[in-house]
Amino acid sequence: MYATGQTKSLQQLTTALLDKVKKEKISPKDDIAGLREALRFHEYRYYILNDPLIADFEYDQLYKSLEKIEAQHPELLTSDSPTMRVAKGLTKEFPPAPHLVPMLSLENSYNEQDLIDWDRKARELAKANQIEYCVEPKFDGASISLIYENDLLARGATRGNGVTGDEITINIKQIRSVPLSVKLSEYGLQQIEIRGEVLLNKANFKKYNDQLVEQNLPPLANPRNAAAGSLRIKDPKEVSRRNLEAFLYHISHYATLPGAPVHKLLETHSGSLELLWELGFRSPVKEKQIFKGIEAVIKYCHEFEEKRDDLPYEIDGMVIKVNQLELQDQLGMTTHHPRWAIAYKFAARQATSKLKAIEFQVGRTGSITPVAKIEPVPIGGVTVGSISLFNEEVIREKDLMIGDTVLVERAGDVIPYIVKSLPEVRTGKEQAIVFPTKCPVCHDKLVKTPDEAVWRCVNISCEAQVLLRMIHFTSKDAMDIRGLGEAIIQKFYDLGFLKDIPGIYELPYDKIRSLEGFGEKSMTNLQAAITASKEQPLHRLIYALGIRYVGETTAKTLAHAVKHLLDFAQFSLEDLKNLEDVGPKVAGSIYQFFHNPDNIHMLQQLEALGLKLKNDKKDLVADGNLTGQTFLFTGTLPTLKRNEAEALVEANGGKLLGSVSSKLNYLVAGEEAGSKLEKAKKITSIKIINEAEFLSLVNR
Repeated sequence: MYATGQTKSLQQLTTALLDKVKKEKISPKDDIAGLREALRFHEYRYYILNDPLIADFEYDQLYKSLEKIEAQHPELLTSDSPTMRVAKGLTKEFPPAPHLVPMLSLENSYNEQDLIDWDRKARELAKANQIEYCVEPKFDGASISLIYENDLLARGATRGNGVTGDEITINIKQIRSVPLSVKLSEYGLQQIEIRGEVLLNKANFKKYNDQLVEQNLPPLANPRNAAAGSLRIKDPKEVSRRNLEAFLYHISHYATLPGAPVHKLLETHSGSLELLWELGFRSPVKEKQIFKGIEAVIKYCHEFEEKRDDLPYEIDGMVIKVNQLELQDQLGMTTHHPRWAIAYKFAARQATSKLKAIEFQVGRTGSITPVAKIEPVPIGGVTVGSISLFNEEVIREKDLMIGDTVLVERAGDVIPYIVKSLPEVRTGKEQAIVFPTKCPVCHDKLVKTPDEAVWRCVNISCEAQVLLRMIHFTSKDAMDIRGLGEAIIQKFYDLGFLKDIPGIYELPYDKIRSLEGFGEKSMTNLQAAITASKEQPLHRLIYALGIRYVGETTAKTLAHAVKHLLDFAQFSLEDLKNLEDVGPKVAGSIYQFFHNPDNIHMLQQLEALGLKLKNDKKDLVADGNLTGQTFLFTGTLPTLKRNEAEALVEANGGKLLGSVSSKLNYLVAGEEAGSKLEKAKKITSIKIINEAEFLSLVNR
C-alpha cells in the first residue's frame, strides 16, 4: 500500500509532528491533514503488517492532538478521521442490511475423494482438462460484508440469513485492521462489496479469557464465539477493547467509475486478493497459493493442516476457489452454494461424550471448581477426560445433568470446553448435579460474596489449600525460602513432615537427613534459608499469606497501615476501604481473612515461631524527586526488573498503586502491556510513560 519512498516521507512527517506536539506548536489548519495521514499510516503498519515504526506512546500523542483539534474545531472533522472509529454512547439496535450479492455457504468436503469428485464435476462443466485453483485458509471467525462507496466505508453487516444481515457499521469501525477510507478511485472503482471474517487471535483470546477468569466469569469456549458475540455488543467502546481483527478475502461485487475500465487484477481471484492488500486491507496474500490440478491442492491442504496450531489465529480448513473469475461466472451456483468453490474441513475438534460425574476441587484461594469427568474422547489429537466447569452458574446455564450426552470442543491449544448438553436424547435416568454447601475437604461452610459466581472455602488450614499455599508462601517474591521448591514441598507433604505453613519452621531435620538426596550441605542451606525468612519485612509476609486480591503493592499498603498484623482483626470494611488503593472487592477479601479464627491462630503460631508480625515502621522517604506522585508498572521493562523499578519509586518519595484509577499519576508501560494500559488510556489525568521517561523523572 505504501511504497518505500512514501514510508520514508511519512516517517519524516511523523517525526516533525511529534516535535511540534512536544513544543506545543501544532497548528489546527496546517497540521490536521498530516496528523490524519500519519495516524492512518501507523495503523496500517501496526494492524496490517504487524510491524510498527513508532511507540504506542508516540501514537497516542498524535491521536490526542488530532482529537483536541477536532474538539476545538468541529468544522474540520471528517467522516474518515481516525478519531471517528470510537462512537459515543450505545447502539440501540442493529437494523437489517440487505447484501448486494447473497452470501452463500460453501459446499464442504472432508477427505481427498470429496475434492477429487468436486474437481471432476468442475472440469466437466468447464469442458477443461485442468483448472487453476487458488487455495487459502478457511478462517474460523464471524463472517462480515463491507461496502465502500466513493473511497469511504459506507456500511458493515453480519452474514445474517445470507440475503440480509444486521447493520453493524459502528462496531466494524472499532476494528483497526478495517480502514475507514480506501483509494478505490485510483483503481477505477466507485463501489465495492467485500466479504471477510472477523477474528480474535489466539493471544488476544487468551488475554480476554484471563480477564474473565479474574472477574470470576466463565471463559469463552473458542475465539469464533468470542468474535461473533463481540460484533453484536451494543457498546462500541467494549467492542474496541476486544482487539478484534479482520481478514478480507472476497470481492463479491464492484462498480467502476463512469468510463473506467475493469482493473486487470479483477480478472482472477488471486488478483483480487492482491488488490485488497494494495488498498490496505488484511487479505490472505501470504497464505494463498495457486495450483493447476487437484493433486497439488490436496497436498497443500495436508501441509497446512499440520501447521494450523502454529498460526496466530484459528482456522478450521482450507477454501479452494477457481482462480479465473470469468470461469467462476461460467460455473455459476446452486441455490445453496457456488459451484466454483469448496471448503476442505480439517479433522473435527468437536465430539460428543457422556458426563459420568462431577468432582469438586479446591484451589489455593479456596475457590470450589466443579470438574466434569466424561468418557474419554479424542479431540484434535488429544484425549479429553476432564473438563473444568468453572462455577455453579455454568452448570445451571448449560443445564447439565449426570449421565447427559454433551458436546465437547477443543480449539488449538485452548482448554477443552463443554459447549452444551443434548437434553433431547435424555433417557430419564440422568441425575441433577448438587453443588456442595460445605468444603469437600475440610467441611467448613462455603462462602459466596454477592459480586462473585464462585463458592469459596475461607479456612486457610483447609488441607486441600495448604499445599498450594505453602508453595506460594516459600516463593521468591514472598518469603523467598530457597531449597524449598514445589517438588520438595510435595515430597515432605506426602511423607507427613509438612502439613501447614507453620510446619515449615518446625521441619524434622533429623528425619529428612536420612532421605536419599538430602546431604548435610543441602540441609544446612535449607535451615539457613528458613531461618533467614523470619527476618523478611512485614509486607513480604502479608503477600506470602496468599490473601485473595492482595498483590505485592497492596501488601505494602497494608504493612504501612498497622503497628501489628493482627490489628487488622479490629478493622471494619469501611476502615479497609479508606486505605490507599483498596477497593470494595479487596477490602472484602482482607476482612474475611482476618475475621477467620483459623487464620488468626495460624498467625499467632507464626509469631511464636519467630516471624515478624510487627511493623518496623521504617519511615518512607519524605522528600524526593517523586514525592507526592503515584506510580503503577505494567508489561516488561527493557532494563529494570519490576521490583527494582518499584524500589526506585519508594526510595524517591513516590507511592505505588496496585490498580488503575483516578488516583494514579503515572503508568509506566513496558512490552506486552495488557489491560492496565487500555484502562489508563481512558483516564485523561494519567500520564503513560516508558522506562526511559520514568528514569528521567527519578534523576531530574
